[in-house]
Amino acid sequence: MAAGNLPGSALPPWKWAALAVLLALLCALPFVLSNFSVFQLTLVMAYAIVLLGLNMLTGYNGQISLGHGAFYAIGAYAAAILMDHYGVPYWMTLPVAAAVCLVAGFLFGLPALRLEGPYLALATFGLAVALPQLLKHKALEKWTGGVQGITILKPDPPFGLPINADQWLYFFALAVAIVMFALGRNLLAGRIGRAMVAIRDNPIAAEAMGIDIALYKSLTFGVSAMFTGIGGALGAIAVQFVAPDSFNVFLSIAFLVGIVVGGLSTLQGAIYGALFIQFVPNVADRISRAAPWAIYGIMVILFMYLAPGGVAGFVQRISRSWRRRT
Repeated sequence: MAAGNLPGSALPPWKWAALAVLLALLCALPFVLSNFSVFQLTLVMAYAIVLLGLNMLTGYNGQISLGHGAFYAIGAYAAAILMDHYGVPYWMTLPVAAAVCLVAGFLFGLPALRLEGPYLALATFGLAVALPQLLKHKALEKWTGGVQGITILKPDPPFGLPINADQWLYFFALAVAIVMFALGRNLLAGRIGRAMVAIRDNPIAAEAMGIDIALYKSLTFGVSAMFTGIGGALGAIAVQFVAPDSFNVFLSIAFLVGIVVGGLSTLQGAIYGALFIQFVPNVADRISRAAPWAIYGIMVILFMYLAPGGVAGFVQRISRSWRRRT
């Protein structure tokens, strides 16, 4: 993707109108859907924040990660430990999870600077494999709950709002997602976003232009982990439970599948990918309870054949074709 395709600084009026209509529809959904469906959409927003962060790293900066499930787990455990052990309000756990994952991602990105392509992917894969085992270690069992994990309580709506806990968490997650997507869009539209794309497309030319490649790569890794940690904290608050086996290596692979299916180097691709992660495995299970992962694999293959640029790219092609005709 060329630098000129980065998110612009201004939207045309019709796009603002479309966003307003979409926001109104999203606000109406909790009142017409079941509590379980509202819970699923809350997880979609948590996953969308994760995929936005991973897309910054992989789609915009060109660094492949198979370990973002580990940062998701760190964010989830940060929220659960603060709520369970220290009675910290759920909303205050998000900035803490963000800060912890920002530092963890930045520090992991420093030694990973010497690695590229499949070597970096393998290093991050090792992180995803190792972390669940570390969470079970006796030295950390006092904090993490070991294999039993941690159970947390679902927060009640504040100010006596006449909605249930699932609906309130949905609106809370929606507000957080809007803030994070606005932050991500502004970040990618500015100097940092252009530097990230320049490093991905031609690192030698980027260095000749005065871009500090080591600093930007490490910062990108840290910011990507920060977004993932916030998504992990939201996911833990929604699910009300964290355990090491909930964050196995398949979660990291699912995140990578999500950004590829949704559309690399696009903001809306994170949303499409989150919907894919949340709902496609359920659809596959309904089609065949005997071999759900076989159906899931077939669906991934079909998505790649029918929309090689991801769902976002497919939607953009349809939109351009419609505009040409009208």
